[in-house]
Parts: sequence; C-alpha cells; structure tokens
Amino acid sequence: MKDLGGAGSDHWNQRLLGQLAAAVPDWPVLEQQHGIVQALAGGQLGIKPTDPVEAMLSAQMIAANTAALALYQRAWIPEQSFEVRTKYLALADKAARTVAVLAEALDRHRGRGQQQITVKHVTVNADQAVVADQVVTNGKPVMGGGGGGEQ
Repeated sequence: MKDLGGAGSDHWNQRLLGQLAAAVPDWPVLEQQHGIVQALAGGQLGIKPTDPVEAMLSAQMIAANTAALALYQRAWIPEQSFEVRTKYLALADKAARTVAVLAEALDRHRGRGQQQITVKHVTVNADQAVVADQVVTNGKPVMGGGGGGEQ
C-alpha cells in the first residue's frame, strides 16, 4: 500500500485511496466501483509517490484531471446552450490548469525545480591579492571578481 499513499501506514494509504475514489464522479455507481478503484490505483502507481506529500499531490492531480475531462465531456452534449457550453469549458480549463499547478508543485517537491548554486573563492597569494568567484545557477556560470575581502 505504500506505493499508493507514500506512507508507512496502511491506514493512511487506504484512506487516501478511498478519498480519491470518492472524488470521482462515477463512484456512486456500484457496478463501476471495482474498476474505478483499479484505475485510480494504477494512476497513483504510475506517478510513483515516495512520501505522503507526493501521494496527496498525485491524488489531487488525478481528481482534478478527472473533473476536467468530465467537464469537457459535458460541454459537448449536443443539447447544451452556448452559455452552458461556455461555462463548462471555462470550468474544465480551470481544472486543467489546476492539474498543471499540482504537477509543478510535485516537481518542486521532488527537487527538479531547485537551483544549483556553487560559489568558489580563490586567493593566489598576498602580493597579487587576486580573488575570483564563480556562481553557478541552473548549470550556467556567472563570473564575478572581487578584492581581498572575505566571504
């Protein structure tokens, strides 16, 4: 169960999967519950949460994506008026943007959004008093220099 909920506690992992299942629109239909749980578990496993925070973010991504797709589907029902169709499409777009924001948060949590900073300080000798520093941010060096001050 840890692969689904990211925690060492099966109680947490089962609760998260249950909450995710309850968040999808077709959950009340008894005949579909088993297939829905399998699909949701497959989605969680595909995202591979390594801790409870990642599991919560991935569950929210799956729920938001499900909502977005359901809203897009409702927007294209032929009997919809233009106003109703426009509202469904706007809501679907908001849900899709939520998925993107959650994916970015998951990337940041996993460390893909962190900057790498390397600072090097070199002093040649007392007569020349040369100090060079190099700052690396996201793999791109930015050169600078300074006097004999300490850092």
